Amino acid sequence: MCRGHSRAPPRPGARPGYASLGGAGGRALILTFCVVVQSERLDKFLADQLALSRTQAGRLIADKRVTARGKPLRASAVLERGTEVTVELPDEAPPRTYTPHHASLNFVYEDEHVAVLDKPAGLVVHPGPGHWNDTLVNVLVGRGTELSSGSTEGRPGIVHRLDRDTSGLLIVAKSDLAHRRLAGAIERRAVKRVYAAVVWGHLRKHVVDIEAPIARNPKDRKRMTVAEGGRHATTHAAVVARFAHADLLRVRLGTGRTHQIRVHLAHVGCPIVGDREYTFGGSRRVTPSARTEAERLETLAPRQLLHAAALSFTHPVTGVTLALTSEWPDDLRPALAEAAGDANLLAQPNPLQYLGFFASDD
Repeated sequence: MCRGHSRAPPRPGARPGYASLGGAGGRALILTFCVVVQSERLDKFLADQLALSRTQAGRLIADKRVTARGKPLRASAVLERGTEVTVELPDEAPPRTYTPHHASLNFVYEDEHVAVLDKPAGLVVHPGPGHWNDTLVNVLVGRGTELSSGSTEGRPGIVHRLDRDTSGLLIVAKSDLAHRRLAGAIERRAVKRVYAAVVWGHLRKHVVDIEAPIARNPKDRKRMTVAEGGRHATTHAAVVARFAHADLLRVRLGTGRTHQIRVHLAHVGCPIVGDREYTFGGSRRVTPSARTEAERLETLAPRQLLHAAALSFTHPVTGVTLALTSEWPDDLRPALAEAAGDANLLAQPNPLQYLGFFASDD
């Protein structure tokens, strides 16, 4: 049982972070902390004490530099009051390396500056707690793809993200010049990102603009919520097809907040079918007379019915306009056919095109 509580501030003039907290003269710095708050996660505790990001704290933990009673701890470990945590900080941060991971990827465009791929569902975009070696970044490294250094540590090449269980088109920057220009284009809303979504119920109008601030849910940090004081967020949604119990929507991002489409559609009463985090009742939202049909649709949804289907932007180096599309993925076809009440959709090679998704630009 420890009695004190120590905190090691960054060296004067240094930015907080992994590298600025090391020892001197080629020696590692050993720090010991005493936990004074009951039931706090290790990665959050470490980030708070060392002024690190959660990703940086996770790196120290993954490198087995964080121990209690001589045993390495996991990021998800819940600390009890009085626990003595020891952290070994290297003299300086080693160059970041990424473990190659081999998996197939479908590239719809690629040159020496930029690549656009069709991300499969289930693939996390960049390394972080719980997924250090099996992300898209690791797959790109395993493929030998040249990547930009990235604007955020641990995210080389990544200029925007898709949730793990959201499939579809994603831009990757292969040079720092391309990264800077693409990031600027996204900031200026000059990159058009369009998603296909199947939602419960029906939008109140054919076209809806949703403007509602988004913040982390104070009761669950992994989820987001609409909250006063959150970050400004706008989403444009238009009905492509209206089914008995659901709508197929064309959704365009105005901003790019975490889980934005999922949160905004749930906020207006039309959560995405198959979204286990934000559906809040799923098929139970449907009238009792249609409950059986709705429950069948829910069982056919292996994940949220959300797909990044279209992407257009100006090439950051050549200036050529790129307009790319991706069809509805195979794993979501049975659910789409069930929602539409049209078994013919299963045989359609291009179900979104068949339903007129790409024919309009609301």
